[in-house]
Amino acid sequence: MPAVDLIIFGGGIAGLWTLSEATRLGYRSVLLEAYELGSGQTIASQGIIHGGLKYTLQGMMTGSARGIREMPLIWRKSLDGQQTPDLTQTEIRSPHCYLWRTESLSSRLGMFGAKMGLRVAPRNLTNDETPSVLKGCPGSIGVMEEQVISPCSLISNLAQAHSDCIFKYDPDQLTFDTDASDNINAIELQTSGDTKLSIHTQAVLFTAGSGNAQLRTQARPGTKTPAAPFMQRRPLHMVLVRGDLPPFNGHCVDGAKTRVTITSDTDSQGRTIWQLGGQIAEQGVGQPRHELISHAARELTEVMPGINLTGLEWNTYQVDRAEGATKTGLRPELPQLVVEGNLITAWPTKLALAPRLAEDVLACLSKQGITPSSADDNWLAALLQLPRPEVAQPPWETATDWVTLDDADSRTNAA
Repeated sequence: MPAVDLIIFGGGIAGLWTLSEATRLGYRSVLLEAYELGSGQTIASQGIIHGGLKYTLQGMMTGSARGIREMPLIWRKSLDGQQTPDLTQTEIRSPHCYLWRTESLSSRLGMFGAKMGLRVAPRNLTNDETPSVLKGCPGSIGVMEEQVISPCSLISNLAQAHSDCIFKYDPDQLTFDTDASDNINAIELQTSGDTKLSIHTQAVLFTAGSGNAQLRTQARPGTKTPAAPFMQRRPLHMVLVRGDLPPFNGHCVDGAKTRVTITSDTDSQGRTIWQLGGQIAEQGVGQPRHELISHAARELTEVMPGINLTGLEWNTYQVDRAEGATKTGLRPELPQLVVEGNLITAWPTKLALAPRLAEDVLACLSKQGITPSSADDNWLAALLQLPRPEVAQPPWETATDWVTLDDADSRTNAA
């Protein structure tokens, strides 16, 4: 039976970053993914390495702002190759994000709060520096040193660096072996053939997003349902736009919210893609696709007076943000860990907080006395019969039935 120190379930940013850090510290670690690496929340992320903008819009230094404001520097060092994980092969969509507001009083106050609370305040642009799509917007246009990365490229970069210890498994063929104290001694998987493979482990980490709930049920079938919720979901209905658009990444502030967050990329056919998040995506939950598209077009016209929407194609997709449950049901301020013996279930809350989650997990292992095993060059040999997962495609590559604005408006009016 092969023996490892840590088995990680879930190949999104949380699992992959933790795998990298655990490996660096000498833990014999393997990562198991049921579907595709990054599938779900990570690949649907807009890829902004937040520095706390969303959490300072009311002019207060919240716990969320304090927890995330150091993240851009950590990511920047990895993206520059100055520390592990080495992310120099990760595509940086943009070195910065724009920040602008509308005419409303709440928008002005939100912009003021953002400038007061951020570690690095936005720099005001001159008229010549202002992007053409923001010409005519009121007030000053700012630029923040929040990098925007390609989640697909990020996952590929991390997976390639640790390809020898990342495997795919069938969740229907997974079993957990526990002792009298409910600690997990080993797991059993089906290999690419019909044989079973048992893997002994010191600890198990779940970082599978919304899949954490099912994994926990499999790992602890006899455990009573917790009195308090174990996990919560906050859904989004994101909008995609493709066509003759400029590369653009930024936030329009309106009060204590980001009215719209825009990030851009290029698809496999060379077309520019915009993803629209922020309030558009939160309020769009429950809206039919055609209604949300019409609403998003109106919002873009209002916040970007100079934009031309002629000839663009539109689509939407839905994704859940899975998090550790809070008493209020509101977004957690920091990564969430639930520790049950040698089983740790974790959610990063935001992509940018993955380094913090990895640090918390490794601190937890150390506190429990779980340390790296002695060197063994052949510890992975028995695992090589397991299949390997692919990297998930971005949502715009798998989306179908793109529509024009006229199509969406006609369906909205008909309804």
